[in-house]
Parts: sequence; structure tokens; C-alpha cells
Amino acid sequence: METSATLNLNRLAEEISDQVIEWRRYLHSHPEPSFHEQETAQFVFDTLSGFDGLVLSRPTETSVMARLIGTQPGKVLAMRADMDALPITEENDFEFKSQNPGVMHACGHDGHTAMLLGTAKVLSSLKDQMKGEVRFLFQHAEELYPGGAEEMISAGVMDGVDLIIGTHLWAPTPVGKVGVVYGPMMAAPDTFWITVKGKGGHAALPHQTIDSIAVAAQIVTNLQHIVSRNTDPLDNLVLSVTQFLGGTTHNVIPGSVQLCGTVRSFDPALRESMPAKMERIIKGITDAHEASYDFKYEFGYRPVINDEEVTKVIEETVREVFGDETLDLMKPNMGGEDFSAFQQKAPGCFFYVGAGNEDKGIVYPHHHERFTIDEDSLEIGVKTFLHAAFKFQK
Repeated sequence: METSATLNLNRLAEEISDQVIEWRRYLHSHPEPSFHEQETAQFVFDTLSGFDGLVLSRPTETSVMARLIGTQPGKVLAMRADMDALPITEENDFEFKSQNPGVMHACGHDGHTAMLLGTAKVLSSLKDQMKGEVRFLFQHAEELYPGGAEEMISAGVMDGVDLIIGTHLWAPTPVGKVGVVYGPMMAAPDTFWITVKGKGGHAALPHQTIDSIAVAAQIVTNLQHIVSRNTDPLDNLVLSVTQFLGGTTHNVIPGSVQLCGTVRSFDPALRESMPAKMERIIKGITDAHEASYDFKYEFGYRPVINDEEVTKVIEETVREVFGDETLDLMKPNMGGEDFSAFQQKAPGCFFYVGAGNEDKGIVYPHHHERFTIDEDSLEIGVKTFLHAAFKFQK
């Protein structure tokens, strides 16, 4: 049901839609990698400086926080957008493609930043109607562990915050849909490195070597048994070896091989058990073939687990503003996100805004050289943020 307040917020979002697209395109053409977002942060700071009623600060060198303090007491709501790009060479040919060689906004963070700027612009014009406080968190370094969220938290951006929301433009979901997930949403992304040390030699005389490639291949195969045979099938677990590096030519068995990969999980106990389970297999195989190994396991971000009450408000917002057909109650996935760090400090909800469009050829996955978004998604994201901000005040 459309009320006058709903219509007014929608109108304000529609009035700045072209500006949000312009911001997104500027950011897309000027990408910066994680922990190097100096120009991006300055652009965000300067843009926010043009809005009335915001208290601005720089929690870290490459992040920005804006505070909008309402005229009446109420909850403190934080909204977060990430700003960093990826070390990818863009292959799109539109006018606003990356001007920084080897760096690209291939995950939608340019859109996230533009949407939050648009939200801040509208809400700052409605300050007299606001209760409590809205904090706009423009975060650096989501793509690279240990991530920017923890740094911002250490700088105090979550002090006094009652709840937090954030969004991700999502290419697998068509534009016009908003995806909501209750409970576990995105997994904990851990990383491992394995070096298998054998004895190199001539490929024609394998009996004089300890073949590191053959040993490493057995490790890759047997690590999959942790998922298929050592873990409850109802538990969510992914173990992927994503790098296999070794050898220099066709007739030399290398003395060592390097493996790298990722483990994704939700359950804390299962996650904690993974290094020991993996090392047991690695040690057993290398011992059996008289090889040796080095093994390093790094715990990454925590899983994103949405709070039920906050998520319910986001669901209700989507239904009320866009209609039931827009809502997509989605399953969790095994991607990772350091939005989870903010959720350790306050209950929160991370949701998706559909950004794909097959009719426009917007079909490439995140982190692809030709990734882009349907810019109609930006207005949907801004409207969701705006309506949620007022709904959380009630």
C-alpha cells in the first residue's frame, strides 16, 4: 500500500537517480585496490561535504564516516558500503571503463558507494523528520583480508550503534528483485597453502625421484574426502584447491609443488577442525611417499549471519515499497564478506539487490573482466535504504 510518505521517498530517490548513476560511473572509471582507496575516499568525503547536516570524519586513511543526527531521540542505524576495486584488467568497452590499468570495479562496489551517497543526500534533506542517528560507513578493503571493517571498528565507528544494514548488487539475480536471507547468508572464507617437497630429477627416470606432482595430485584428490566422507552431508562445507604450481619443462620432475585454495563453512566447530583434518591427510600421503610438506592455514572473515528481527524489517520494507513479486527469499551461498565484522558489534542484515539483465547482455559473473551491472538496480537500492531508515525509527 502506497502512503504519502512512501510516494515522497520514492520521488526523492527518482529525482537523484541520474546523479547516482553519474557517481557510479565516475567511481567505475577511477578504481583503486584494497587499502589504496585514497582518491576514492576523498571523492566520497568531498561529495558528502556538499550535503547539509552531516558530521564527517575519516576513521582510517582510506575510509569515510558521515553521521546524520536527527532532531528527536531514537536508534542509531548504521549503513555500510564498500569502495575497493579488484586487480583485474577490464575488457568492457563503454566510455566509463577503468582508467587505471590492471584495476577494475568487477564486483559492484562502485554501485554500493553511489547508492549510499544517494541515500545520504536524500536523508540529509529530511533531517528534521529523522529520529536518532544514521551513520553512513564508506568502507575500504573488503576484498583483501584482513579487511577494512575491522580497522573501522577499531576506530570506533560502531560505538553506540543499535543495528546495521548493508547490501550487495548481485549479478546472478535479475534487476527488479531484492534478495533476502534469514540467518546464515555467506560463509567464512579461509585460505590454505601447501608446499609438497619431493626430489627432482629426469622425467625418464622417475624411480630416482620423489615425484612432487604425483604426491600433490593425491593430496588434491584426498582432501575432497573431508567434504564427501568426513563431514555430515547436512553441514555446509566447500574445500577447493585453486592453484597447482610446479614444474618448468616437459622432461623434468620438479622437486616441489605449491598448492593454494579455500575452505568455506558456517559452523564454528567444523571450521576450527579443518586445519587438523587437512594436515592429517597431507602428512599421511607425504609420509607414504617419503616426501615432506609445509602447511599454512589462515582463518578469514567470519560468516555473515543475518539477525532475524532486522531481516524481517528489510523483508517488510521490500514488500511494502516494491510489492511481493520483488522479494526473493534466497538460500545462503558460500561467498565471503567482512560485513560480518560489523555484525559482531550490532544485529544486522545484509541483503542483495538484483543487478543482472540478460536482455542487455549483463550476464558476466562477479570478478569477471566484463562484469557490469544494470544501473536500474541503483535506484532500487537507494529506495530500500531510504524506506528502511524510516521503518527502523518506528
